[in-house]
Amino acid sequence: MALLLSILCSVALLVNFRLHPRWQIDTFQAIVFNYPVCFLTGLAFLPAGQHFQLQQHESTYYAFLLGVGFVLTFLLSGVSTQKMGMTATSLANNISLVVPVTVSLLFWGKSKDFDGFNYMGLGMALVAVVLSTLKKEANNSSERSKEWFLPVGVFVMYGITNTSFNYLNAQYVTKSGATIPFTLTILLGSMLFGSIFWSIRLWKKQLKWHWKNVVAAIPLGIPNFLSFLYLLKALDVYDNNGAYVLPLYNIGVILGSSLVGVLIFKEKLSLVNWFGLLLAVLAIVLLSYQAFI
Repeated sequence: MALLLSILCSVALLVNFRLHPRWQIDTFQAIVFNYPVCFLTGLAFLPAGQHFQLQQHESTYYAFLLGVGFVLTFLLSGVSTQKMGMTATSLANNISLVVPVTVSLLFWGKSKDFDGFNYMGLGMALVAVVLSTLKKEANNSSERSKEWFLPVGVFVMYGITNTSFNYLNAQYVTKSGATIPFTLTILLGSMLFGSIFWSIRLWKKQLKWHWKNVVAAIPLGIPNFLSFLYLLKALDVYDNNGAYVLPLYNIGVILGSSLVGVLIFKEKLSLVNWFGLLLAVLAIVLLSYQAFI
C-alpha cells in the first residue's frame, strides 16, 4: 500500500503542473510556496521520538546547497510537463536513476555485481530519454523543436540531485531513521533560496502576487513530501531492499503518468514515443533484474 501511495503522490505532482495553465497558476510561485507546505507536512509526519533541530555542521551547508538544486530541478520539471507532456517528463525523471548508478560504478567501486544485462539497461535508458522527446513538428515549429532539451534537462538535474542526496545521506545521516530530519534541512535550503529568488523577481516586477498561487502550493507541497515519505515506508516494508522497491516505483510512476497524460489530458504519443516508453521499462528491469530472481 505504501508503494502504491508513493506512486500516486508522484503522479499527482505532474497532474498539478498540467493543470496550472488551465487555472492560470504561476508555476514558479506555486513551486516557491510549495516548500513551506512541504516542510510543515514533514514536521507533521516526523516519526515518534524524533524532533527537528538545525545544527551547525558541514552537512547543513551541503543540505542547503542541495535545496537549491531541488528548486531548480522542480522548476524545470514543471516547465517540461507543460511543454512536453507528462509522459516525457516522468520518463526522464524516473529513468534518471541511471546517473547515480553510473556514478557508483565509476567512482564508488560498486561494479562487482554489474553484468552485461545491467550495462545494456544503462544504454537503453539513455536511448529511451531521447526517444521520449521526439515530437511530430507542426508547421511553425521552430520554437517547439528547441523544447526537446527540457526532458533531457530534467533527466540530468534529477540525476545530479538524486546522486547528491544518496551521497550526503550515506555520509552524514548515520543514525537510523534520521533521513526525514535531514530532508527537512534540505527543504529549509529550498525555502531560503526560493524566497530570495521570488523576492528579487517581485522587486524587478517580473511577476505579480496573487493569492491563488499560494493556494496552488498546497496540493503541490503535500504530495511532494508524501511521495518521499511513503517511498521510505515501502522500503521499510521490504527490508530496505531498494533494488526491489525502486524499480517498481519508477515503472509505476512512468506508466501511471503516461496513462493519465493520454487518457485525461489527451497527450498524443507517436510510435517512437511509445517505443521509448517500452524501452524505459525494459531498461529499469535490466538494471535491477537480480533483485527478482
